Amino acid sequence: MKGFIIDLSVLPEEGQAFSGEISESVFDLPSNDAKAVGPLRYDLFVQRFESELLLTGSLSAPFEFTCVRTLHPFTQTIFVENAAISLEIENSSQIDATEALREEVLIQFPADPRCDDADEPHECEIDPRYLAVDKPSDDDVKTRPRDEGDDRWSALDALKNTDPER
Repeated sequence: MKGFIIDLSVLPEEGQAFSGEISESVFDLPSNDAKAVGPLRYDLFVQRFESELLLTGSLSAPFEFTCVRTLHPFTQTIFVENAAISLEIENSSQIDATEALREEVLIQFPADPRCDDADEPHECEIDPRYLAVDKPSDDDVKTRPRDEGDDRWSALDALKNTDPER
């Protein structure tokens, strides 16, 4: 995996612009999470200030999310327009900024991804068959709330109030 490594020995004092991309494998997300479907693209200006390296510019990467309303997958590109990343310079001639760029994109993930925010928006409507609490047994929905014989909640039902004041 190619990362974003800055060679401080050749970095001009006035700074330098960098553009490129890093493979989507940099995100290394769990299988049940969002999935990177393209590279992390960066367009950054890098400047050194004494013991600090400042990276400013933009980042973007496309991801496949699952809509919280429809449960359908969709693609949304995460954009970080005004990224400002500060890295401390230690005693090395090179700085690997890959992880900092990765984190800057990941913190922009939507808390509740919805397909109407996709790159190509879809209608984000909940199927009304899933809104009813008590489902008739003849519907075509495979899993109904609290099917007959479902005892997953019996442990909670068996709890007794342990507060002596009540």
